[in-house]
Amino acid sequence: MTPLQRHQLKIARRKNGGIRQHTPGKPAEERLFQVLLAPQISEKATYVADKYSQVVFRVASDATKPEIKAAVEMLFKVEVESVQVSNVHGKIKRFRQMKGIRKGWKKAFVGLKAGQEINFAEGGDA
Repeated sequence: MTPLQRHQLKIARRKNGGIRQHTPGKPAEERLFQVLLAPQISEKATYVADKYSQVVFRVASDATKPEIKAAVEMLFKVEVESVQVSNVHGKIKRFRQMKGIRKGWKKAFVGLKAGQEINFAEGGDA
């Protein structure tokens, strides 16, 4: 650990009252509830679900792959095999002379292990 890192750690401990708030290896449970925003239901999502046994979710824009995996496993009680993430850019829209841009979002393709299933029509239990 470099002297600069040691100094930054001391400052962080003083601010937090001497306790580390978050361990880097395991995401906090409150954070996992904020990662998944909604399932993405579309033609492409149903095709991917049938062919590759993947489920598509809208996720928080700052979510990471390990957080997404932990959130899906915790909320739906399934085993996740893989996670692919895609950033969807907002469309540029125009109304008369005014230009605007829609907000971008992040999409996650979650691959489930064989025999696992998430059914949104029945409330999420497989």
